[in-house]
Amino acid sequence: LFLFSIQMLSVQPDTKPKGCAGCNRKIKDRYLLKALDKYWHEDCLKCACCDCRLGEVGSTLYTKANLILCRRDYLRLFGVTGNCAACSKLIPAFEMVMRAKDNVYHLDCFACQLCNQRFCVGDKFFLKNNMILCQTDYEEGLMKEGYAPQVR
Repeated sequence: LFLFSIQMLSVQPDTKPKGCAGCNRKIKDRYLLKALDKYWHEDCLKCACCDCRLGEVGSTLYTKANLILCRRDYLRLFGVTGNCAACSKLIPAFEMVMRAKDNVYHLDCFACQLCNQRFCVGDKFFLKNNMILCQTDYEEGLMKEGYAPQVR
């Protein structure tokens, strides 16, 4: 397992200060982070690649090859890249994508492949002969084939 959660905890004034896993100094701040069963200053729990403060970019971190990483750098270094089913160009592992069955698309390529209509959240789309179609083009294609779609 490479994905771990990060918890932000408030330090209770009457407790003995905990040691930071990053700098080995006592944590005297008002808040501390708990991750990988260790305690950290907010400034000390950082991505080994981009140096972002992991407590600020989300509630998870990734580890691999003794590195602590943010999601973007983990996927950039170890993620699987693929090709867009519409344009055939490479999709970087960290990029947001749309999926339809086994096909993966760049967000900009996820549109009707006949009229280029972009889809909004909640829009219906159809996958016919591995082509993405809007409802209008899908139904027109069915009419040309000699049968109307069943409306339920």
